[in-house]
Amino acid sequence: MRVSVIGGSTVTDAEYETARDLGVELAERGHTVVCGGLGGVMEAVCRGASEAGGETIGILPTDRLGDANPYVTTPIATGLGHARNALVVMNGAAVVAVDGGGGTLSEIGYGTVYDRPIAGIGTHDVVGVEACGTVAEAVAYVEGEVGTASD
Repeated sequence: MRVSVIGGSTVTDAEYETARDLGVELAERGHTVVCGGLGGVMEAVCRGASEAGGETIGILPTDRLGDANPYVTTPIATGLGHARNALVVMNGAAVVAVDGGGGTLSEIGYGTVYDRPIAGIGTHDVVGVEACGTVAEAVAYVEGEVGTASD
């Protein structure tokens, strides 16, 4: 299945490693990563998925494909700025949030609007987000809510 991964564009080393581990776990379990395509959590999750042989889709806020981080397999230029956040969520069957600020919070909001299961690792404590302590817990949660069928 496609899993939307959302989170901060500026992260600590620990948050980067968590997101990278998430990318590895998702790819090894046959899932495609969908994200905003830029830096921070987005780069880390794409890096992990790429290193594990997985596919990544980056839905960019700009109108330039070249703005995607180097680990995005399929960049999608939108020119929509933060309005592209709805597209990031809509293109996944589930959402995993790692860290994040206001942009991540808006994506969590879209996740609830579009009835996506949302797992959170060190992110906003809001209704609709299942707090998970580890990458494995987060992946198990979204798989359990959606199933493991591919796209």
